[in-house]
Amino acid sequence: MGMNIRPLTKDFAASPQIKPGDVKSAVEQGYKTIINNRPDGEAWGQPKNADIEAEANAHGIDYIFLPINLRNLSPAHVEEMARWHERAEKPILAFCNTGTRSTILWALSQAGKIPADEIIQAAANAGYDVQNLRSHLVIDS
Repeated sequence: MGMNIRPLTKDFAASPQIKPGDVKSAVEQGYKTIINNRPDGEAWGQPKNADIEAEANAHGIDYIFLPINLRNLSPAHVEEMARWHERAEKPILAFCNTGTRSTILWALSQAGKIPADEIIQAAANAGYDVQNLRSHLVIDS
């Protein structure tokens, strides 16, 4: 079974957990940066961050480890994702267990840059419901 990459914008996609062997496919699909939002050790048999990072290094793709847990999600995590979204070579493929955390982090990091309705629709088109974040996605100017 291959990767289940779900584009949110032309520059950013979310995916459920990838394996080290998926990195080559991501490169072949044109991704320039991989962001891992899943902490090591969440589930038995989960690929280790270091193994995926080694594969990314071997294939010349940028790799960022930004592990989050939604219960402990902080403004600092959102700011870091926003910085990586701005600076990283695109397109970016972000992953976690199901892709939901990566999508939530992307959505919050784009608040004020993309209208809330567009963020919510992009997530919905990719199969993720971030409607409950609407109040956090509307930035008063």
